[in-house]
Amino acid sequence: MVPLPTAAIVTPGVQVCSLKVDGPQLIEPDGSYHVVRFPYGSAEPTDRFEMHQVRQPDGYVVTDWANDDRAGLIWPSRDGWGHLYGMIQWEAGGYTELRDQYVRDPLGLTASPNDTTATEHRSPSIGMQCFVKSHGIFVHPDVPLALRVAHNDSQPRNLVLAEFKLCIHPAD
Repeated sequence: MVPLPTAAIVTPGVQVCSLKVDGPQLIEPDGSYHVVRFPYGSAEPTDRFEMHQVRQPDGYVVTDWANDDRAGLIWPSRDGWGHLYGMIQWEAGGYTELRDQYVRDPLGLTASPNDTTATEHRSPSIGMQCFVKSHGIFVHPDVPLALRVAHNDSQPRNLVLAEFKLCIHPAD
């Protein structure tokens, strides 16, 4: 039997990271986008490929996920075509506009920070504000991704539920 070249030994198929937070996250109405933060460990739906870890690839350790924006980062496990999914639910409020977006390196940790994509500005509906979004981009292990949100109410408002998912498909 002929051994495979080292480069050919990779985990085949799609690699997935699925994050969820179902407790309130207070978002200030300051005109800025805010990284949605997600808990670690057993609170995560799935992170088999270790893309959302307390100890991050650059050595930083998140000690308080609820107050550290790094808890909102997904570090892709490999290069590939990334399909991003998001679900955002806001409490009812006095908004006239709600915003959300995906962003590469929102905290300026790499050479090419703050590359936004799939930015949406939404008018509110009656009652709770519930949105889903999907978008595809190329991803790289050294460039973290995040879901960010903003609103223009006159007071802080709670994001009551959020999900952020990345599926990486091999791309040659």
